Amino acid sequence: MEKLFVSVGLFVCLVCLVKCMRLSQYLFLSFCKTSPSSFLRSMGQWAVITGAGDGIGKAYSFELARHGLNVVLISRTLEKLQAIAEEIERTTGSRVKIIQADFTREDIYDHIEEQLKGLEIGVLVNNVGMLPSLLPSYFLSTPGESQNLIHCNITSVVKMTQLVLKHMESRRRGLILNISSGVALRPWPLYSLYSASKAFVCTFSKALNAEYRDKGIIIQVLTPYSVSTPMTKYLNTRMTKTADEFVKESLKYVTIGAETCGCLAYEIMAVILNLIPSRIFYSSTAQRFLLTRYSDYLKRNISNR
Repeated sequence: MEKLFVSVGLFVCLVCLVKCMRLSQYLFLSFCKTSPSSFLRSMGQWAVITGAGDGIGKAYSFELARHGLNVVLISRTLEKLQAIAEEIERTTGSRVKIIQADFTREDIYDHIEEQLKGLEIGVLVNNVGMLPSLLPSYFLSTPGESQNLIHCNITSVVKMTQLVLKHMESRRRGLILNISSGVALRPWPLYSLYSASKAFVCTFSKALNAEYRDKGIIIQVLTPYSVSTPMTKYLNTRMTKTADEFVKESLKYVTIGAETCGCLAYEIMAVILNLIPSRIFYSSTAQRFLLTRYSDYLKRNISNR
């Protein structure tokens, strides 16, 4: 029995040590002024960004162009893409290609593949996604079409990865960033469908990274908590990052491992939330808190932009 307790104690200490080392990496990279430009350019000439018309996707489009990559912008609204493309070309000098596509549909991928032919794609950012409601709600009360969310949050990641990964494999280099969410790190009641769809992105990404990392390809999943974007109604709290802030910091961590929250603040938040025991996290009391006080908190902090 004594040996068992000693073994468990050593295991807990080892886990704590690993977490401390991981946080130390984040602290170093957060305050380090090194630029990932040369690394990103070494992956290939072009970066492809889905959901590039707003928020995180738009921020990645500008930031990757600033690092010297040409960018392919894919989104639903042509007018937004044209305006963003013009600004990127004017401010960065990078080449821009736009593809209009609605990721809630399944019949778009042959067109996208045709448009991507001949491009040396070094970076893919699978960013496009849907959040049925920022406010917590029961599954049967969640607004929107569930099949659209599945196509947008899950099918898009699988299909875009299939299109791009085969060419990265033949060149033996490439970087795929899959944008998931902090609510994917454990099942979140009252965000059930969104949480589950983003959990798929996590599992899929980490499995693929294990399969392809020895072929020179990095596949990393990012699990940020709330970022101030149109999807989150420009939520503004002390812990909320803007899309530009999040993207600039997240690119520092592209070589840190298969999974990252994308910034130091969200890594700390994830550690704290994971300390909450499951019996408390999934209790009816916790759900009542989300439906009442947390909902009121969100409403107070949603921007009227």
